[in-house]
Amino acid sequence: MSWFDNFEQRSFEVNGATINARVSRTVLGALPKPALMLLHGFPQSHVMWHRVAALLADDYFLVLPDLRGYGDSSKTPGLTDHSNYSKRNMAHDMALVMDALGIDSFYLCGHDRGGRVAHRLALDHAARVKKLCVIDIAPTLDMYDGSTLSAPYMEFARAYYHWFHMLQPAPLPEIMMGANHPETAKAYLHAKLGGWGSAGLGYIEARALAEYERCFCNAQALHTACEDYRASAGIDLTHDRTGREQGHKLACDTLVLWGARGVVNRLFDPMALWQAQCSGMVSGHAMPAGHFIPEELPEATAAALGGFFNL
Repeated sequence: MSWFDNFEQRSFEVNGATINARVSRTVLGALPKPALMLLHGFPQSHVMWHRVAALLADDYFLVLPDLRGYGDSSKTPGLTDHSNYSKRNMAHDMALVMDALGIDSFYLCGHDRGGRVAHRLALDHAARVKKLCVIDIAPTLDMYDGSTLSAPYMEFARAYYHWFHMLQPAPLPEIMMGANHPETAKAYLHAKLGGWGSAGLGYIEARALAEYERCFCNAQALHTACEDYRASAGIDLTHDRTGREQGHKLACDTLVLWGARGVVNRLFDPMALWQAQCSGMVSGHAMPAGHFIPEELPEATAAALGGFFNL
């Protein structure tokens, strides 16, 4: 399958950061297509969408950014309160990218950490997000709270140990993940990509894996990934609790997809949790995959997205 044919690579200077993205190449005089932003997760970059993007490119104007701290986007050190890596700030980055492209309203999909950014983007910029899809996540606050777990909290902590490891103060987690030893960082990366219900690394194309290794296995990237998780365990929870107390819910229709072999399916009820956070219609289903659904099942993912956004 083609490697981002008919896409151009762009850099956007927004919100004090440089955001790298691949964007559908436009043809002069062509009729505009509906815009769809696809957000990646940890420990990847926008290239995780390369198969799905090839399948959706005829029908959508696609925007595939690297989140702040990932891929080839800015990797600035975290602030004391980690607010520059809050999901609110990372969502603001994405809204400004769409501003720079002249796109007012758009469809939105996020996997893993990108799903958490997408959740916040759809809350804070509700008038702009026409429909939302989140892939293999439950709401962050529910996952940390643990009251909705279908198993002892120890099971969640064991499966998602990296959440509790990476939120520890710098630089210890970064050092343990291989900040000073690229081969250790590579081993850590491979362990993450091959886990969470995924059967090894066979689902990842060699070119994509090389990109993940290039972008992740260095001290700056390990630090900013940790800052993402530190923000999620602190300032993001504050934002989420405040929003719930004020009755904020997702106004757009939402599609929830999750892996049948993944931790979210085993320990949570994702449909019920997302229905509780939405005022719009919520649909969804488990897919026969682990955590990395867009790469494990690109055709099925593209079909699910196309069917949902075209309704």
